[in-house]
Amino acid sequence: MANRITDKQRKRIIADYVELGSYNAVAKKHKISDKTVKRIVTNDDGFMKKAEQKKEQNSADILEYMENQKGVVCEIIGKCLTILNDEEKLAKAQPQQITTAMGTLIDKFVNMTPADKEDKEIHVVISRAGEESDDK
Repeated sequence: MANRITDKQRKRIIADYVELGSYNAVAKKHKISDKTVKRIVTNDDGFMKKAEQKKEQNSADILEYMENQKGVVCEIIGKCLTILNDEEKLAKAQPQQITTAMGTLIDKFVNMTPADKEDKEIHVVISRAGEESDDK
């Protein structure tokens, strides 16, 4: 005979479904059938709504935290860019390290929103180590 699922287990299953969005993934996690997960999720609208609201609140809290840390993040980015721009370190870096860093920087600038790009010029200068660049 199958074990009964407790109310606490049901709530955890629903919360996991809200997080994972997959009956199958939740079923594997809890070692139950996906049909059982679906039945639990669809039969408990009240808790499902609360779990979704909690997930949205968690996302809002994270975004607020990130916004509050913007100054620190910009300071760290500035330090990293200074290190990446160090001629001595650049000369010692492996080509793969340089291309990875360059690709990441280019991707981030290319993916800026139009509002981010207003009144900003972006120049990408590629030169070999030891060569002087004309674009300064």
